[in-house]
Amino acid sequence: MLLSLSWLREFVPYEGTAQELGDRLTMLGLELEEIVRPYDAIAPIVVGHVVECVDHPESDHLHICKVDAGQGELLDIVCGAPNVAAGQKVPVALVGTTMPGGLVIKKAKLRGAPSFGMICSERELGLTEDHSGIMVLPDSAVPGTRLVDTLELDREVLDISITPNRADCLSVLGLARETALAFNLPLTIPELPLCEDGPARDLPSVEVSDPELCNLYAGRVIAGVKIAPSPMRIRHRLHAVGVRPISNIVDVTNYILFECGQPLHSFDLDKLRGNRIIVSPAAQGEKIVTLDGQERTLDPRDLCIRDAERAVALAGVMGGQATEIDDASTNVFLESAVFRPGTIRKTSRRLGLSSESSYRFERGIDHKRSIWALDRACAMMVAAAGGKVCPGYTLAEPKPFVPVQIEFRPARANALLGVELSRDFDEKVLSGMGCAIEKTGDDSWQVTQPSWRPDLTREADLIEEVGRVHGLDTIAPELPAFLQDLGRAGEPMSTFQFWSRLRHWGAGLGLNEAVNYSFVGHKDLDLLGLPAEGRISIMNPLSAEQDALRTVLAPGLLHDLRNNLAQGAAGVRLFELANTFTAAPSDDPHATGASETGMLGVLLYGQRHDSAWPHVEADMDYSDLKGIVEHLLHFLNLSAPVCELAESHPYLLPCVRLSVDGTEVGVMGRVRPEMADSFHARKDVWLAELNLDVLRRLHDAAQVRFQSLAVFPPVRRDITVAAPVGVTVGAILDQIMGQKQPLLEGAVLVDSFSPEGSDERNLTFRLTFRHAERTLKDAEVDKVREKVAQSLVQELGVRI
Repeated sequence: MLLSLSWLREFVPYEGTAQELGDRLTMLGLELEEIVRPYDAIAPIVVGHVVECVDHPESDHLHICKVDAGQGELLDIVCGAPNVAAGQKVPVALVGTTMPGGLVIKKAKLRGAPSFGMICSERELGLTEDHSGIMVLPDSAVPGTRLVDTLELDREVLDISITPNRADCLSVLGLARETALAFNLPLTIPELPLCEDGPARDLPSVEVSDPELCNLYAGRVIAGVKIAPSPMRIRHRLHAVGVRPISNIVDVTNYILFECGQPLHSFDLDKLRGNRIIVSPAAQGEKIVTLDGQERTLDPRDLCIRDAERAVALAGVMGGQATEIDDASTNVFLESAVFRPGTIRKTSRRLGLSSESSYRFERGIDHKRSIWALDRACAMMVAAAGGKVCPGYTLAEPKPFVPVQIEFRPARANALLGVELSRDFDEKVLSGMGCAIEKTGDDSWQVTQPSWRPDLTREADLIEEVGRVHGLDTIAPELPAFLQDLGRAGEPMSTFQFWSRLRHWGAGLGLNEAVNYSFVGHKDLDLLGLPAEGRISIMNPLSAEQDALRTVLAPGLLHDLRNNLAQGAAGVRLFELANTFTAAPSDDPHATGASETGMLGVLLYGQRHDSAWPHVEADMDYSDLKGIVEHLLHFLNLSAPVCELAESHPYLLPCVRLSVDGTEVGVMGRVRPEMADSFHARKDVWLAELNLDVLRRLHDAAQVRFQSLAVFPPVRRDITVAAPVGVTVGAILDQIMGQKQPLLEGAVLVDSFSPEGSDERNLTFRLTFRHAERTLKDAEVDKVREKVAQSLVQELGVRI
């Protein structure tokens, strides 16, 4: 919303700077984007008085003018405009001035005549597109004064970002209310008296087919208008807020729209057929040519304004070309209405047609001020275009405005805001907003919603307004008291708490958490070779790339990988906790039709360490991924996973299936290279996906046992075996620990060597021995080690 500071001051006597106003409005929730100075480019232009004007002797269209520009002497200026004449007050660009288009005015000779400046047209000043002649100023203009001061142009315009719930602030009047409330200033609305002195005539009748679609429709007739450019004041004010002036009638409707937020539309009354206005949905396939010259095909979701024979406007969006105001129009029918916001929003989006009117109708307008705005516009039109307002107005109001009654408790406001505010302050804020207050008791008030604040519907809304005006930034931060007795100490943790623990685990392990949309593309799922069965398509996707709910986490993580690689990342370590979705048809009318499964995804790519001494450069591999998975299971008090090579998988090759105590918990492996290449990966991509619902059940069932720390030191012995390639490390460890030797505490692989050309590999294991009650002797340790070695030779066929 563009807010002219001088326009605002017509409603509120604000004397501060534009920046101070913007800062205060920002703290009220109306963020200042920037301060625009629309006429800075013509600030050097001054007023000149054409003292003398004669024809150029060497040209049939140039004139030599002597101009008083307040410089102490008359300036010779050569001008080619056909309307220049002696006695005029005109805008003059002096030598050295830079024009809005970048032209620098210099001393020149035109056909032999010297020229020390330029007399400007409106287009050269950037005010309008009119270049038919120079701009002629009022006779009251004083030579030498700046043009921007003479025309009282809006010097500062604030660009305010308005949130969707604050439709009341999409006007100067709405922002004036906020300014008055913020700075404790009086709000005054300049009145324009309306004189109904036009000829009596039959006004068009109005019929509303559905009260839910149109709550109010009113109109007046202005007879005998003359279409012409608007007065300079209106044109320049509209130009300052980014609106192109068109004609006096159309400009007034735009002026009222920005001033009080009520969109209006003017029809050429002589082009309306049957002296009737019908507000009803369009017929299927009906067509209308809108003011932009485009033919549009409508359907019953679109609300139309019709005369007795045809659609003449798209309600709340744009008028039709058939009843457009043109230079020959003399009689105007001016409409003011209140339409259902949802209907206007759907039509605007379906047709890709947005306007200042639809922008406001989509958010809701002030029902009670609609007729007031209609009368105000009629008074301005008579002043700008002549004519007379015919007596009376036509009105259909099938659904009058009924304000919401809200209970407000000052004590409750203090409790929610965490600050003690006086009842006088609460009353001042609510009444300043326009609410009517009835004090039904000391602890409870009955507050009536103002017509321009449809967002105020409950007590919390009023409390928010009180806190907003007080200043949420002035409320000291304070953590609320959290009371929890020991009776709840044994309760199982919630899903949120469980996921929070995993987030801390992932971050502590050096992984970065990814948070992705639940939406992916069907083409992403197809790329990964996932079946079409069980997918859930999105009816209104955000984009073509997000038209399905994810069935796995892989697409989102792979897109994250591509984005990180595009930013130059050499190593990527990601984890994500999120739900996946599969179709689950049900006869239950309350069922969502989707089954949700909590999943944990881990993705590793590229360098294991950052490129810095003393780390050796190496890429992450399967062992890194397996280590992370084992660490997670240990963190959840679960036993080590059993890994089995899967025969096939849609997007992992190789793929390892993980199970804990006989229950499958997920998969891990390398993303197929051809699929990884689609996401710009040039190295191996390692991915694990674990079922959090299963892990949670196993975690809850796990029993944690505590034991005292060992008192006596351990004894360690290494044993190296030459094992055939078919004998796995897991099989050897199982054989070592499966003997249940009382002194053997544990065994780990510490080294591996595969000689070139050999079908064996050398594996070194470190055995740990300990006795709980005494220190071990070397002889008894060696004896147990020898038993372990013999069992490996006999059972697995390895060599020691």
